[in-house]
Amino acid sequence: MNITLHNLGRRFNQEWIFRKIDYTFSANHKYAILGPNGSGKSTLIKTLTGQLAPSEGIIEFSLAGNSIPVEEIYNYISIAAPYIELIEEFTLSELLEFHFKFKTYLQGFDKEAIISILGMDKSRNKEIKYFSSGMKQRVKLALACCSNAPLLFLDEPNSNMDTEGEGWYLELLDKTCCNNRILIIGSNQEREYEFCDAFVSILDYK
Repeated sequence: MNITLHNLGRRFNQEWIFRKIDYTFSANHKYAILGPNGSGKSTLIKTLTGQLAPSEGIIEFSLAGNSIPVEEIYNYISIAAPYIELIEEFTLSELLEFHFKFKTYLQGFDKEAIISILGMDKSRNKEIKYFSSGMKQRVKLALACCSNAPLLFLDEPNSNMDTEGEGWYLELLDKTCCNNRILIIGSNQEREYEFCDAFVSILDYK
C-alpha cells in the first residue's frame, strides 16, 4: 500500500493550513506527523483519510500496483482520533459486534481477545457512556488497531490516558502493527511516536 501526495495543500477561507506537500507513505513504515497544537496535523490526517478534500494537489492511493479511488479508500482505513465518536448507548460487547460488521478482525484477534486486551471483562455489558474518558480512549485504540486495515491512523493517541494507559498503548501497537501496514500518528508528545521511522513536520509546509 502506498499513499503519494503531489503538491498537496489545504486551506480554510484564505488561510493555508499546509501547502506543497510532495511525499510518499509506504507499507511497513511508521510515520509521525508533528507540529504544535493548532498547526494542522489533524487537518492533514482528515485529508489523507478522505474526510476533507484537498484545496490543491492530489492524493494517489495504490495497492499492489492498482490505483484505489479516493471514494473507496475508507475500506482500507482504520482510525482513532478525538473527533471520532463511540456509540455510547451500546455496551462494550455490542459496540465490538457492531464495529466488526463493517471491519474484519486483524489476524489472531476476535471479540474475546479484544476484551481481554482491554482488561474490561467485567465491563463487557456496561454502556460506553458510563466509561471513563481513559477507558473510552482505550476502546477507540483497540477498535482501530485490531481491525484488519492496511492504513492505520492514530491522532493524539494518548488523549485522556494516564501513565499506565500510555504503556498499554505501546504494548497494543507492538501486538498489532503488522508488516503490511502503514501507521501514521499525529502527535506532539514524543512518547506517542518515538518508535516511528519517519517524521513529517507540518511546519515545513506552511
